[in-house]
Amino acid sequence: MTVTLTHEVDREVFIFKMRDLCERTGLDRQTIHFYIQQGLVPEGQKTGRNMAYYSEEHLERIRLVRELAHQRFLPLKAIRAVLDGEEEAFSPEQRAIMSEVRTRVRSALRPTAVTPFASAAEVASRTGCATSDLRELAEAGLLTLRGDAGGEEIPEEDVWVVEAWARLREAGFAPELGFTPADLAIYGDAMKSLVRLEARMFATRVGQLDPDAAGTLLDRGLPLINEFITGLHTSRARQLLAAID
Repeated sequence: MTVTLTHEVDREVFIFKMRDLCERTGLDRQTIHFYIQQGLVPEGQKTGRNMAYYSEEHLERIRLVRELAHQRFLPLKAIRAVLDGEEEAFSPEQRAIMSEVRTRVRSALRPTAVTPFASAAEVASRTGCATSDLRELAEAGLLTLRGDAGGEEIPEEDVWVVEAWARLREAGFAPELGFTPADLAIYGDAMKSLVRLEARMFATRVGQLDPDAAGTLLDRGLPLINEFITGLHTSRARQLLAAID
């Protein structure tokens, strides 16, 4: 993102300094700078190397990103998708159906009222991973990481991602061969697209069902679809290897 550098700033619009943003959002400057670096919040109007001014737009964007990251526990890639308007791919009717079904599912799909967190350092130590691996998994959009270095936490429901990476390393997918946690991003990106297509298809098909029946259908279907995806992945990989001369 291009940095705007000017000595003339409209102070009626750009009324905040960084300390003002920190006071109004409850975030430290390092976190806000990180949001800016990741393209989640626009650059401020810079008047010098270490001085910039920010508007109400910046303040509202920071609050939105904080809500998505710390209350809805979305990873960075999911936050970018929301901010880029990808959620608009669902029609209002589809969004209403899925919102109602969400409250009726009883499986692992059901959102929890309170999300327990685990110490990132403890998870890394237990699995034999480096804390930098967890940060790389977070950057790849595969888990949520919150807090400052030394006090970082991840949702307990994301611990399995770290455990999976640890097992891959044990299987030989080692950094010495060039494998890194970022390599798993291809699966996260593919699954994100697949799930969005699934959700739209499901919302289109079950519009005539009551929410309880739709929730039950989703509970029953998810394990079967997971089995199908696993089998299909194995089948396609086998076919690819067989086709290579």
